[in-house]
Amino acid sequence: MTDPGPASPTASPTPVELFLLGRTLMKIGEEALPEPVAGSVQFRGGTRAVLVVLSDIHAHENTSVGAIAARTGLPQSQVSGAVARLKETGSLQTAPDPADGRRQLIRPADQVSERVAEVRRADITEALAAALGSDEPGRMREVTEALAVLARHLTPESVSRLRP
Repeated sequence: MTDPGPASPTASPTPVELFLLGRTLMKIGEEALPEPVAGSVQFRGGTRAVLVVLSDIHAHENTSVGAIAARTGLPQSQVSGAVARLKETGSLQTAPDPADGRRQLIRPADQVSERVAEVRRADITEALAAALGSDEPGRMREVTEALAVLARHLTPESVSRLRP
């Protein structure tokens, strides 16, 4: 049996194509993120884990490391590292759990940190053009508009609807 190649533009992507697209989009996003300021404290744990953890904390305020690990599927050690990194940048706050003093409850910071503001201001244009191999305006506009539609409909909360 021969490989039919990529689906036609009007056909739905296969699960494999969708998975690979997601991976490509993550790589483009990682490339577009600004590097942390020189001299800032570096923690174990990659950008993906930090973004997944931060997204989960915004969706589930006053949560714990164990609960985040259970919801996201990330190892508890990776969640702990991401929480430490986010706490250092001022992106979240922790407080003792009144029901269990050994556990910390995690919530978004009351104020937007400098790092969060910097990341929110970041632009994808350069990384997207590099990934496309072209900065032709029509192509850039078409892809950017498609990404905006996907981002509007497939929010981080969408993942929670996949799991029972």
